[in-house]
Amino acid sequence: MTRPLSLVVFLLLGLAGNPSVAPTTSSANPPEVKVLQNSSGQADGLIFIAPKGAGIGGGPQPGPVGPEIVDSSGRVIWFLPVTNGQVAADFRVQSYRGKPVLTWAQQSNFGKLAEGESVNYIADETYHVVATVRAGNGLNADAHEFLITPQGTAFITIYDLVTADLSSVGGSKNAQVWEGSIQEIDISTGKVIFEWHSLGKVGFEESYWPLPDSATTAWDYIHINSIALDDDGNVLLSARHTSTIYKLDRHTGEVIWRLGGKKSDFRFGPEANFSFQHNAIAVGHNTIRIFDNEVNPKPVLPYSRIIWLKLDSSEKSATLIRSIAHPDYLSVLSQGSAQLLDNGDTFVGWGQTAHFSEFDSNGRMIFDATLSKGYDTYRAYRFRWPTDRK
Repeated sequence: MTRPLSLVVFLLLGLAGNPSVAPTTSSANPPEVKVLQNSSGQADGLIFIAPKGAGIGGGPQPGPVGPEIVDSSGRVIWFLPVTNGQVAADFRVQSYRGKPVLTWAQQSNFGKLAEGESVNYIADETYHVVATVRAGNGLNADAHEFLITPQGTAFITIYDLVTADLSSVGGSKNAQVWEGSIQEIDISTGKVIFEWHSLGKVGFEESYWPLPDSATTAWDYIHINSIALDDDGNVLLSARHTSTIYKLDRHTGEVIWRLGGKKSDFRFGPEANFSFQHNAIAVGHNTIRIFDNEVNPKPVLPYSRIIWLKLDSSEKSATLIRSIAHPDYLSVLSQGSAQLLDNGDTFVGWGQTAHFSEFDSNGRMIFDATLSKGYDTYRAYRFRWPTDRK
């Protein structure tokens, strides 16, 4: 059920404070959504985005930015303008303590790794923050992933600046490197219950990312951009700069296998390979869905796509079983997501291009929209939410 703009609730949220309900007003100027196609057959639910300045690093902010809920006509249902020069990312509905909640990550200049700590927020059906999650053990969280598990824990991404010997790949013996790390944190206590670091597990030789020209610039050699749980409870990591999906043992942290990249444990069938991907999700036994960017910054393929791969663990093969591309053949330099909807449709966020679309089970696009110029959204989703219930 849609709401006219006059009923939209706006909130104000600073760096680490609690939100307070502001008077209803249209002066907050939520980013405009332009609907380009709106056909029948869409799944129920509202659209969840987090507009920010376009481009890698978040770009200049063209106006207010933050988590935003809209309907399929592009009308704003709820918008939270974030303050203190921050942006939000990965705004969606998850489940916490058996109830639906809103979650998002918030930090300065998404994508610029040196720009401070990310705080992860959980809000209830009344839009009040009920919990926040930060990294532990003296590290700072990053906004690429905030995944709540059925056990009441949360997985988060971390970029940690370390000194390393890069002489084996043509670099300095005393170079600065961005290590990719993850933590699983008990939300209620803040205790770190699992921690994994890429150094010692993922070699520098696996990276496709060029060494920086300046000795004072840190090398982002792995760039973890998504965390998901496989159907056996172990962890899937997507690493953009190695073009690899890593499966990790959730208890020991050992790499069980690599899919893609220079050290892939799997052979790829026709059109099954991927490059510089995002949002690798297990969608069944030995089946993974990937947002395959195929550009970084030079195109590998002329367009980005969503692919479904079937893995044969005995034959160590990966077979393409399905793919979707935007009818305009969008090439997505950064960001991106895909989501399975209740009716079998797939909802896609096309990252830096600022498009988000819905495709039916036959791969036909039935909804397409874009943000106004100067904005994009890291991911995009469709969910049922209490304001949408009839």
